[in-house]
Amino acid sequence: MPQAPLRDRILQLMRSSDYRPMNKSDLSRTLKIPANQRAKLRKELKALENAGQIVLGQKSRYQTTADDGSRLRGYLKFTPKGDAWFFPDQADKENQASGIDLEAVSRLYVPRRDTGDALDGDRVLAELHQPRPRPRDYRRNRQGDADEPETRAKVERVLERRSGRIVGTFNVKNRSSWVLADDPAVSGTVEITGDTTARPGQMVVVEIDNWKGASPRGRIIEVLGWPDEAGVDILAIIHRNGIRTSFPDEVLAEARAIPDEVDPKEAKRREDWRDRLVITIDPGDAKDHDDAIWVEKTKNGWKVAVHIADVSHYVKPRTSLDKEAIARGNSTYLVDRVIPMLPVELSNGICSLKPNVDRLTKCAVLEVNRQGKVIKSRFCDAVIHSQSKLSYEQAQTILDGGKPPKGSPKELAPMVREAWKMADKLRKRRFANGALDLEMPEVRVRLDDQGKADRIEKIEHTASHQLIEECMLAANEAVARIIKIRNKPAIYRIHEEPEASRLLEYGETAKAFGYSFGDLTNKDHIQQLLNAARGKPDEHAIKIGLLKSLKRAAYSPDPLGHYGLSKGDYCHFTSPIRRYADLIVHRALQPFLDNAPKKPDKTFGQAELADIARHISDTERASADSENESKNIKMLEYLEHSAQGDEPVVFEGLITEVRSMGLMVEATEIGTRGVIKREDLPQGPWRFEQSQSRVVGPGGRQFQMGQRIEMEVANIDHERRFVDFKVAGEPSGNERRTRKAGKRPAKKSRAKKATKKKAAKSAKKKTARNKSKPLRHKRKRK
Repeated sequence: MPQAPLRDRILQLMRSSDYRPMNKSDLSRTLKIPANQRAKLRKELKALENAGQIVLGQKSRYQTTADDGSRLRGYLKFTPKGDAWFFPDQADKENQASGIDLEAVSRLYVPRRDTGDALDGDRVLAELHQPRPRPRDYRRNRQGDADEPETRAKVERVLERRSGRIVGTFNVKNRSSWVLADDPAVSGTVEITGDTTARPGQMVVVEIDNWKGASPRGRIIEVLGWPDEAGVDILAIIHRNGIRTSFPDEVLAEARAIPDEVDPKEAKRREDWRDRLVITIDPGDAKDHDDAIWVEKTKNGWKVAVHIADVSHYVKPRTSLDKEAIARGNSTYLVDRVIPMLPVELSNGICSLKPNVDRLTKCAVLEVNRQGKVIKSRFCDAVIHSQSKLSYEQAQTILDGGKPPKGSPKELAPMVREAWKMADKLRKRRFANGALDLEMPEVRVRLDDQGKADRIEKIEHTASHQLIEECMLAANEAVARIIKIRNKPAIYRIHEEPEASRLLEYGETAKAFGYSFGDLTNKDHIQQLLNAARGKPDEHAIKIGLLKSLKRAAYSPDPLGHYGLSKGDYCHFTSPIRRYADLIVHRALQPFLDNAPKKPDKTFGQAELADIARHISDTERASADSENESKNIKMLEYLEHSAQGDEPVVFEGLITEVRSMGLMVEATEIGTRGVIKREDLPQGPWRFEQSQSRVVGPGGRQFQMGQRIEMEVANIDHERRFVDFKVAGEPSGNERRTRKAGKRPAKKSRAKKATKKKAAKSAKKKTARNKSKPLRHKRKRK
């Protein structure tokens, strides 16, 4: 009988009830490891230690980390104040084996003192701490802790760095140099070792070499530039989140070796769709085109072909291209640039379904009945010659009865309209089956030639967006179903059911807005609540509140279903240019094609897929954080600019919460949250009434939760990335007091930031005086 793998034998021994911590020699003897295999034992022990499955304790003895059932693996998300939230990995097998109710601890508070040397986004091993008995009057005397959760976590050690880098401002004094970190995870400064070309006041990227001691030490690996230079803020986000920006030489060599035209022999092997009206519908500024569709009306409904770029034909498993795609996990779409998963030779070239050229695809052919149900599906390798590239706006014009672009095929407009009839049926059936309608208007910040925020653009999800969305959802579900039925290892897109406690909390929020509902653990009642809020001023707040109560969608090798879409079988199949999960699914589908290749690609095993699923869930989160951060800083830049005009811009606002310190508000049209501080309310004494979620002022005037108000920007806190608003058209009480004292209102919200800018500017001037050549860059005075 073959012996179990060494790693499994080690864990089995350590998890046995009679195990006592052992050192390497003890383990070697107990496991009967031959002398020539002891190096392998050391290697496995190190790997298990790095993975957080075992720990090296006193006297160099090993034991599992789950012995006391209080440790979990997950990732950290820091808050602007420097404390953090720990999110346990729900799919981690060690977490599942710990005996801890993972639903009850889906998010744990980590005080700043307990974050150790972890950075934002790091994967960590954390120990859970239950509350200790406290004196009865402890809470009364410690108001600052009143909102802090009872059960907390403490970082025991970092398992995997998101990047291991921090971004900050370079400073020099005498012979010492340091970086003031622009990162809430690092309190204080980072001592700099080695030479650098950076000048005081410039933004730099630091690789941390040593975390021990009061001040970490590191070396500068890149100088980003002066803080006010175009693009420096976005570069800082990229480095802080560990996003790869350049491709290794061997990856580029592989990409450039791929022909830029379809191989005629390969085209001959595939189903030929080149004479059919296959079209793409994408954003007007799209560079890569993953998907294309063809629709035909039939006697009993419709037939739709969803063509997806066949990246798997060009990117083979375990090649340099493939390894780099795994490492990136997905493309990242920042406010001013796209960082692709694949080199442009593929993403914008041979894999992109451009019009009027041959392209290879994976095709899902679905038959849909008149009620919007997919009754039959098949899959094939195909070759297409897209005959039209429509933007969403052009497609919507056709749906609204307008004319298609000049030179379009005469069959284009009828097919687009027929496609919407089919998609509308699919959509209505999906919501009838319990899918949640969480669509919200998208807001984009547009930049000028200098990279500065220029204007805000609101993008509505119209019927043309929904048409493509329904086709893609149907294809994803059909592919997931066949892979599941055939028991082929793959990666699924999952969205687990939310915790009942989180839904109850959400219900309290909805009640405060004046809504009544039934049991929110019933999805029908959730949708009824969403329907009740549709078109109302607080619709956005109600949807955001629900999203916060739901779990985050992720990738998994197990088909656990998708709660939000109400689908038992679901995967990502339709975007292999920008998501690695889709590429895995394409490979898994190959044996089940009508014209399967003679030698299908080798696919990963279940254990390896579990690691990849966790990794690409992490990279997706890092990209989403980067995208949101880039959008946020440019939104603040736009708001600051709007406040400096002769006539400040007025925003429609909604009061989402009332606290003793002021009103939590949201500028609904631009999806930006902020606060109207109590001192920034109109002049007069204001009384906070917690039971009524309102503040009451002179003459009975009041502001309460759910109320709509008009707002102006009062101040931008760039350090905390937060907006202070005030009631539009009325001087605030703070402004009146300042003018009465004969002082100008402070432009900056924090003395700390002003001191930091002043010190950096002074250091820069001093350096300039000591140089024979003047500085080339001058920062603008704010």
